[in-house]
Amino acid sequence: MDKIALITGATAGIGYSTALKLAEYGFNLLVTGRREERLKNLKTEIENYYGVKTHSLCFDVQDKNEVYNSIENLPDEWKNIDVLINNAGLAAGLNTVQEGDTEDWERMIDTNIKGLLYITRKVAPYMIEKEKGHIINVGSIAGKEVYKYGNVYCATKHAVDALTKGMRIDMLEKNIKVTQISPGMVETEFSLVRFKGDKEKAEKAYQGFTPLSGEDIAEIILFTITRPPHVNINDIVITATEQANSFYKNVK
Repeated sequence: MDKIALITGATAGIGYSTALKLAEYGFNLLVTGRREERLKNLKTEIENYYGVKTHSLCFDVQDKNEVYNSIENLPDEWKNIDVLINNAGLAAGLNTVQEGDTEDWERMIDTNIKGLLYITRKVAPYMIEKEKGHIINVGSIAGKEVYKYGNVYCATKHAVDALTKGMRIDMLEKNIKVTQISPGMVETEFSLVRFKGDKEKAEKAYQGFTPLSGEDIAEIILFTITRPPHVNINDIVITATEQANSFYKNVK
């Protein structure tokens, strides 16, 4: 089988765009997500349009047992994973710490940190066995800065930043590349999830300027994983032209 990429959170946003971009480039794909119908539709779309092999796994990265069972029970030919894209992540709520919802905190910690660790723990040994592979962690500009009401979400993305650096050290002798992609504002379901389905609030978050798209990030991911074997891109921070950082946007 040709090169295989595993993408978490592939049913929408950056994950979905990355799946299509890598399929176009010829990667066979392992796509994961919580929404089974969307996974089925994505698998059909990729196989019919791009002609590459696709295998879907429906689970929530927060559930360690589901993650472990799904990866361990993969057919042998699908365990030869060349690229792992830890994309699944979310923000829930926008409050001060003293007014925060502990369920929101747990959901972000369990998805953004523990979910990334669960997947990596099961996939990395396959790469180490052949001493070849590339792990992409989708972080955030929130992992570089802290903004008002972003406390716990920012903390989880700071953890992704630290874990990426730690992974790179741990797997250095095994020739495994580790990269972090840290986007600014990307117009996906991110704000819809953060505002718990409130479409009006979600839409306002992107008004007055042109944010990044999922495809923009997918193109960066493709560029990163197609560098020569001796080249590893450690970290990329990418924002819209009209966004200087988490605090300053040129809103018109």
